[in-house]
Formats: sequence, structure tokens, C-alpha cells
Amino acid sequence: MPERMSVARLQQMKRDARKIVAVVAYEYQMAAIAHRAGADMLSVGDSVGINLWGFESEFDVTLDQMVLACRGVRRGAPDALISCDFPIARLNDGPDGVVIAARALVHEGAANLVKIDGAATSPHLVQAIARAGIPVWAQFGITPHNAARYGGMANATPELTAAMADQLVEEAKMLEDAGASLLDFTNSGPIAGAAVTAAVAIPVIGGLGGGPWLDGRVRMGYAAIGYLASALEDGVERYANVARTALDAFAALADDVRAGRQIKGPPTVKR
Repeated sequence: MPERMSVARLQQMKRDARKIVAVVAYEYQMAAIAHRAGADMLSVGDSVGINLWGFESEFDVTLDQMVLACRGVRRGAPDALISCDFPIARLNDGPDGVVIAARALVHEGAANLVKIDGAATSPHLVQAIARAGIPVWAQFGITPHNAARYGGMANATPELTAAMADQLVEEAKMLEDAGASLLDFTNSGPIAGAAVTAAVAIPVIGGLGGGPWLDGRVRMGYAAIGYLASALEDGVERYANVARTALDAFAALADDVRAGRQIKGPPTVKR
């Protein structure tokens, strides 16, 4: 039987120069499929609020909702290494409150580690959670939420981010020193991304604005396979377009029902 994935194994993968694959999953079915496909880690993102529940912002997602989503992912992938996003609104609870919430994600949500967004502005929270024995995936880099810190979203381009490589390297080292087990570097760019990856001993995994210069990549499952209503016409290159397949299937179902034909599925029960 293959050895179960762990944070320690991810860190060894970095030392062995083996790329890490992380998939953002929100529920049982996606978790089961992604884990079976061989993802090294599943990430329960707070973007579940926007992409699954139709919220306007990640700030609207509560701790209880993250626990619920994480438990569904755990049921779908009982043996997976699972990270759960810490609700952004709860980061104002202070170190003691943040540790209590992180413990809820681990003990009630069955997560193996927690991800802290905007961690470069709150390394003391990363330290508090890590000291409580909970592994932390610390996110930093340029996002719409913290763009002012780096002079605006325009600086997310690879060329301009290179000018801030030294600052980003220092932030990465700070988070590593605070006890982070992994880093999530957003909008890294090939210059700053490579510099940060070489500067720290812990894995650097990136989603938006990442690339092969990092230790691994994280991709939202729904986006990767086109299971988004926007995938019907946005023209983005994906590994599949499940939205188009689903639209065609539902249209065919409607045609069968309206034409008085038997719909496809399990055999009709005879009475």
C-alpha cells in the first residue's frame, strides 16, 4: 500500500525536486475524483462561497461553513492530505481566537492543515497556530485584497514583480521562521517565484500567476475541468468543458421529457 501523504512528505518532495499537485475541492464528488487521479493534496478554499454557494465575497464565508465543506471533502477522500482555508473574517479574533478556530477546522472539519490568506501581514497568527501543533499553509503575494501593500495590482505582472523580489523573499523567510509548513505564493512571476522557491526550505505552491518555477501548483477543480457556468462562453483553455457537456445533457433530458420518451437512467421499476 502506498505511504499516506503528509506535510513531511510534501517537504521531502521539495528536497527531491518532485512537483506537488494540489487541487481545490469543495465537496464529496470532486474530492473523490481528484484524489483518485493522484492529487498530492486537496485544498478546501473559501472560494467555495463564491463558486458553489453564489456569495459575493469570500469575506461572507463563516467558520461553520468551512467546517461543513471540509467534512464533505474528507468523506470523499478519507486518506487524502487536506488543507482548509481559514475564514478571512475570523483573522481579527486575535491569536487565542484564531487558534480556537484553527482547532475547529482540524478537529471538526477533519483538515490536516489550515491555509491563512494574507499571512505576510499577520505572521504572529501563523506562529500562534503552528505553536498549537497545527500545520499552516501561509499565503502571500499580490492579490486584489492586499494590492495596496505592493503598489497596486499592476505590480502583479512578472516584470514588475521582479523589482519586488527582495521584499517577497524576505516575506517568505519571515513566514518560514514563523512556523509555516508550506507557502502559497500568488502572482509569483518567474523571477520572484524562482527566488522565493530557492530561498526557503519549505514547499512553495502557487495558483494564480504561478508557473513551473515553483515547487508545485494548486488549481481549482471546477476551473480545471470547466465546471463553471462561465466556461460556456469565456474561451479559457481548460482540461475539459464539463459545463458544455452538462448543458447539452440537460437539453437532451428536457427534449426526452417533452417528447414523451423514457429518460436515460436506471431501469424503470415495474409495479
